[in-house]
Amino acid sequence: MELEELARICLALPGAYEDEPFGPGHLVYRIRVQMQQPDKMFAMLTASKDAGGATRFNLKCDPADADRQRTQYPEIVPGYHMNKQHWNTVRIGGDAQATLTPTDLAELIEDSYDLVVATLPRRHQERLRWNGLTSGR
Repeated sequence: MELEELARICLALPGAYEDEPFGPGHLVYRIRVQMQQPDKMFAMLTASKDAGGATRFNLKCDPADADRQRTQYPEIVPGYHMNKQHWNTVRIGGDAQATLTPTDLAELIEDSYDLVVATLPRRHQERLRWNGLTSGR
């Protein structure tokens, strides 16, 4: 999957926007909560390549699923510069194996978004028209 497609999927989610709080080359995808409250990050795309030439795409994950995902998909590793229990990194391109389908990757993005929205107060969930956790993963 192309990086532009990853960005398109992230930005299509209700309330999502992109910014670069860590400087150029680190695209962060957040959920706009409301004015004067910190927005919530659900994904980060790091443009710099790792040692194997892969781009790193960090996604929030359910701790109960993190190890299973890392075992099932060789391109998923513990979250790069993130809490390893709650974040996974998907390596894209370079020497990374491509076993995730575009549908799998879109579902992981949606799962990440859902995990973050689930922590928001109900009034914010309703404003985003969120229907609850729907993942079967």
